Amino acid sequence: MAQRSGFRSAFRRWRADRPFWGGVLLALGGAEILLTMKASLKVVLHVGMQGLAGYLLPALMLLLGLLVLFNPAQRLFYSITGVLVSLGSWPTSNLGGFFVGLLLGVAGSCLAFGWLPDQEPRKRRRLRQRREEGVAAAAVE
Repeated sequence: MAQRSGFRSAFRRWRADRPFWGGVLLALGGAEILLTMKASLKVVLHVGMQGLAGYLLPALMLLLGLLVLFNPAQRLFYSITGVLVSLGSWPTSNLGGFFVGLLLGVAGSCLAFGWLPDQEPRKRRRLRQRREEGVAAAAVE
């Protein structure tokens, strides 16, 4: 049991040091588009320009999502590239995986772009603000 909670706390620390949800959503968007490329021909709306771009862009989205997770120092470049590649999947890959993969990729890229590494977690910020408000209210009285 102690090992399990140790793993959980180590994972939480690792996750806090990177734009975790942004990378996960970007990678999921790429994976979803790749899966819709394997759909039957009755479901496929648009095969794409020369077929290669239909597989290349979602694979690149998947790779960028993993790079955001494992190399957060370069998150700005990866997230901007992720947005462009996600939007490029619209004409090349079944309307961006029937819009689901496209939206996941854009949302994940935006989350990765907006992530700030120096910011303390919300819980601690709220507690600190409440303490400061309590001290200020006590000083006024």
